[in-house]
Amino acid sequence: MMKYSIVIPTLNEEKLLPGLLESLDVPSLKSKHEYEIIVSDGGSTDRTLEIARRHCDKVVCFQPGETRSISACRSKGAKSASGDHLVFINADVRLDIDRLLSVAHAKFSANGCVAMTCPIKCLPELEKTSDRIFSLILNFYYRISNVLGRGIARGECQLIKTEVYERAGGYREELVTGEDFELFVRLRKHGKVGFLNRVIVYESPRRYRKWGYIRTVSAWLLTSGPWAKVRQFYKEWEAIR
Repeated sequence: MMKYSIVIPTLNEEKLLPGLLESLDVPSLKSKHEYEIIVSDGGSTDRTLEIARRHCDKVVCFQPGETRSISACRSKGAKSASGDHLVFINADVRLDIDRLLSVAHAKFSANGCVAMTCPIKCLPELEKTSDRIFSLILNFYYRISNVLGRGIARGECQLIKTEVYERAGGYREELVTGEDFELFVRLRKHGKVGFLNRVIVYESPRRYRKWGYIRTVSAWLLTSGPWAKVRQFYKEWEAIR
């Protein structure tokens, strides 16, 4: 029986976090899939921690002076995990955890994957035509990239065997952004990366609404290419709430 640790990095997520945690904190599902819920908080000043403590098995907080990037949050959460498989999701997503873990279990068992991801789409009630087109193009790119052997996945949904995650060195905590892409490039060197076509994770379009697609994609490109190893283009990643 696989055991999963669901790690959620947070920073002032009192608006969207309750819905996500309520969908995860279901005793029958936790028993069926044997998973724990971990929130790793980067210094929230709203009700995020209060909400997390009502629903999570573990809440991880930083000490004064520690790096609090999203990468460091993911990493700190993983260090407290007890599962043999890690599931990293963001606080602004919505998903069917039963379906995700059922499909992932089959793929981990039968295909020998060391990590996997799935299509990411905009929340249906907030989706515009532009969102639909953007998601279609982006998910096609992710699917083809993984088929061709270049590991790539966004932090909205990353499933990784814990042993392989540790062997690969985990997230680079000094990265302000792009840590999700960078990790999967390294994971691909340790085995096969799968793409779960039959599962969808929905995300809030809040960054696209404020930054627009061009700025958002440009930021991703600047932080995920080989040049990112030489120079960090962002010293801080703006939190949009």
